[in-house]
Amino acid sequence: MQVRVLGSAAGGGFPQWNCNCHNCDGFRKGALNAQSRTQSSIAISEDGERWILCNASPDIRAQLASFEAMQPGRALRDTGINAVLLIDSQVDHATGLLMLREGMPLDVWCTAQVHDDLSSGFPLFRMLEHWNGGPQWHEVPATDQVSFTIPCAPSLTLTAIPLLSNAPPYSPRRNHPHPGDNIGLFIEDSRTGKTLLYAPGLGQPDDNILAWMARADTLLVDGTVWQDDEMLRCEVGTRTGQEMGHLAQSGPGGMIEVLDSMSASRKILIHINNTNPILDESSPERATLASHKIEVAYDGMHLELTGQA
Repeated sequence: MQVRVLGSAAGGGFPQWNCNCHNCDGFRKGALNAQSRTQSSIAISEDGERWILCNASPDIRAQLASFEAMQPGRALRDTGINAVLLIDSQVDHATGLLMLREGMPLDVWCTAQVHDDLSSGFPLFRMLEHWNGGPQWHEVPATDQVSFTIPCAPSLTLTAIPLLSNAPPYSPRRNHPHPGDNIGLFIEDSRTGKTLLYAPGLGQPDDNILAWMARADTLLVDGTVWQDDEMLRCEVGTRTGQEMGHLAQSGPGGMIEVLDSMSASRKILIHINNTNPILDESSPERATLASHKIEVAYDGMHLELTGQA
């Protein structure tokens, strides 16, 4: 199994276009030891040729251009994308479908709740019907009791794990989320037995998701904020990490503490908000992560999960 991090930032990317917080301003002035980042998305493949795009960010065009495998050049019109899988209906995870309109019809996998949001409150599916019929929807079961496969990667078994997080502002389930509004993905390669858990929107780790995390060889999980009230401290927002559906890294019960309890060989944070001090590679917060053997995803990071079962 191959995993490519196309984008590693939270919504707005880094630096965020309208933000002059310590991180964004410092990066623009060359005073911050950091890398620019596009909005969160990964691609997964069993053979390095046929790829499942996990989330379609607004930065999708630049992300595809930066990864050679996305344009194999086998025909006049071609792409390495064989399917798109959406883990939620958030703007920063779904808007990229509009940029893929020239490639419609395109197989899109998501839960019924996500499909409902993207057909009503944020009607991307309905708008895209004008391009060769638009996305061809395949339902992802909103339960971890049923696994599924996607035809372009038959050796990868996927399980959708309902997460305790929030639905987007245009969803009728905002602040009253239901199973299927947000999912994590547990992916197992039947050829090698290697496993990945991907959960960039992990707000409240319950016993169920913790059990799935404990089974994974590689964890690629929520790294949005360092402190729960970080947006308020930076004076650039009014909501806490929990209110946005994200678990802070620091503090009792934070992501560091959760990851310390896991035996995965690699523990990686993704979906990093522009305010998070871990973006500064010289920061004490980044050193703290290193001391706990926790990595920070970056655009272009490439993972190969190999080995025998």
